[in-house]
Amino acid sequence: MSQYQLFATTPKALEGILAAEIEALGGQQVQQKMAGVLFSGDLEMAYRACLWLRTANRVFLLLSTFPVKSQQDLYDGVKKINWFEHLKPDDSLAVSFSAKNSIAINNTHFGALKVKDAIVDQMRAKFDKRPNIDTDRPSIRVNVYLHNDMAQLSLDLSGESLHKRGMREVSIAAPIKENLAAAILLRSGWPKIAAAGGSLLDPMCGSATLLLEAAMIAADYAPGLQRDYFGFLGWKKHDAPLWEKLLIEAKQRREQGLAKLPVIAGFDQDRRTVVIALQHIENAGLQGRIHVEKREIADAAPAESWAKGLLVCNPPYGERLGDEEQTANLYRRFGEVLKSSFAGWQAAMIISNPELGFRLGLRSQKPITMFNGPLECKLLRFDIDAPAFFEPKPRSQQERLEQISRNSQQTDTDVTAEMFANRLRKNLKKLAKWAKQQNIDCYRLYDADLPEYAVAVDIYQGEKTWVNVQEYESPKTIDPHKANQRLAAIMAEIPQVLAIPADQVFLKIRRKQKNTDQYEKYAETGQFHVIQEGGCKFWVNFADYLDTGIFLDHRPIRLKIQQQAQGKRFLNLFAYTGTASVHAAKGGAVSSVTVDMSNTYLDWAKRNFDLNGIGAGHVLIRANCLVWLAEQAALPRKPQFDLIFLDPPTFSNSKKMDEAFDVQSDHVQLLRDAVVLLAEDGVLYFSTNFRRFKLDTEALADLRIENISADTIPVDFSRDAKIHYCWRISR
Repeated sequence: MSQYQLFATTPKALEGILAAEIEALGGQQVQQKMAGVLFSGDLEMAYRACLWLRTANRVFLLLSTFPVKSQQDLYDGVKKINWFEHLKPDDSLAVSFSAKNSIAINNTHFGALKVKDAIVDQMRAKFDKRPNIDTDRPSIRVNVYLHNDMAQLSLDLSGESLHKRGMREVSIAAPIKENLAAAILLRSGWPKIAAAGGSLLDPMCGSATLLLEAAMIAADYAPGLQRDYFGFLGWKKHDAPLWEKLLIEAKQRREQGLAKLPVIAGFDQDRRTVVIALQHIENAGLQGRIHVEKREIADAAPAESWAKGLLVCNPPYGERLGDEEQTANLYRRFGEVLKSSFAGWQAAMIISNPELGFRLGLRSQKPITMFNGPLECKLLRFDIDAPAFFEPKPRSQQERLEQISRNSQQTDTDVTAEMFANRLRKNLKKLAKWAKQQNIDCYRLYDADLPEYAVAVDIYQGEKTWVNVQEYESPKTIDPHKANQRLAAIMAEIPQVLAIPADQVFLKIRRKQKNTDQYEKYAETGQFHVIQEGGCKFWVNFADYLDTGIFLDHRPIRLKIQQQAQGKRFLNLFAYTGTASVHAAKGGAVSSVTVDMSNTYLDWAKRNFDLNGIGAGHVLIRANCLVWLAEQAALPRKPQFDLIFLDPPTFSNSKKMDEAFDVQSDHVQLLRDAVVLLAEDGVLYFSTNFRRFKLDTEALADLRIENISADTIPVDFSRDAKIHYCWRISR
């Protein structure tokens, strides 16, 4: 049988696991590459790779490698292949093209067209007939990777990503892909634990991704066995009897493996998610073999009959000050549950913020780097035994800033309030002139420029000039007297530098929020003031709430919305006080829908509407945006919007929501639901303040996505390039 050169792709950092899988299947000349593994084998080996590899994305069969220094070189190199050996004239075809460091071709769409033209022209010249283009499930899928001036031309034997096991409901997005889930389990020692009869529990199981992968590993269940499509099924060289033999063998191995399947169970706090998980388990033919039930994290515990084994999960991420504390509380509670109910078990979890892992109070083995989509994460592994227990001490952002100060070997006598005052004067000289030229009344003057003075200072100009000062709460490791002295010095300098009365300077200490309502008031003054922005008026409050009612860093995107709103239907999700909706209405939007879950903020938005004379056609809706989007998307006649602004929180587990929301894990489904309501030529602006956020462009590959973050960060926030990220998305 002919030998082929094959290349299997995998998420970055999983190359070693994939290489071990390929060697176990019988692959030869195995070489790890960046995000993939090169190997050789016959057609049976290629089929086994597609059927059995748990951590791969795709399997390519290399056809040719040739130099490309011009567009014509690409065309000629592709045309040298005898394509009649691979497809018939009336078959279908799809082409994927990617390039890195190529001078000849850097437009992937153009490159794919040249490849397609070469194949089609050859077939038409010989048969006077050309293959059809089918981007969904073609007879063959051709892939070209152009690196520098060398092209690799391959057939995509997998056809579509191998992480799609054929069990998941298409409309349900998973927080992690199946091949990453398999890698987590393999690196956590699950095969050995399962072989010894150990149990597996995922106490935050979601739609059952980890549970299903664990069951397939334990039962010797081929991950591709439930798929009904591979890229080789329409290939002229496909050996159907050989493939059928491998399927029969895989089914026999599955039946034998299921007979000795250990306990695999999952809990989730959301009833609807449990229903979805059970459906996925049924789709896999594993009903009755995996136990799933609705249960809170605090109540997670194994049954007495379960053998000790592996607890594994993908807990939520979180970073912003208020959001991070909610997430940190979740981790602390989870750590207590592990210590009290799972002694003698092993545990594994993947997280994006190692600081949160510290909150568990368990010493982990050496963290393993993995990537959840584009987001770098750490896999933490624990032995849940008393020697690994410790009591975590909260470490806030202020402690990190203090550490910076200590590392620079500065003392309180070295750093005086005069340094802060000088920096304030310097910033004022520059920014006040800029703000006047741009007709901007409210802007950020100081943004923790000096780590010793970790405050943000914002100027608001209306009938008076007000200053909103935010200082992070000092950590317990800092002498409270010294911290108060430092803060008092700042508060004394600001009125002098800005020449305003001290009662027009407001201070908030951004304490991390307890696990209570995120809209909790700080005071009850009821003192609102009017400011202006881009011809719009807004009510702001400096004393009663942590935030003032307007996010200054979003000024450019609000103005962009105003400029583009003429004649448009506008949708504002997670709308806060409705400032973007006011800008849209002022810009000539024919209608708007403003959705938020908080009565407090919707009342505030109504006052902003009234202040600007906005009435008919502009609707305020109190609802959970996630639920509201899903309901609208399910309507036979879906509402359509020409312009959508989507600025969700980083993390929320508000009591008003049925389940926790995590922007990194949940953004794909959120964007999918929003795009359903987007008119054909509409534009969606998506923004997030999560500093480590990575947009999963692969999962959204069918959309046009443009990163406009740099254009939406204003001059006064330019010292912090990660204050937010923003994308322009269209169909």
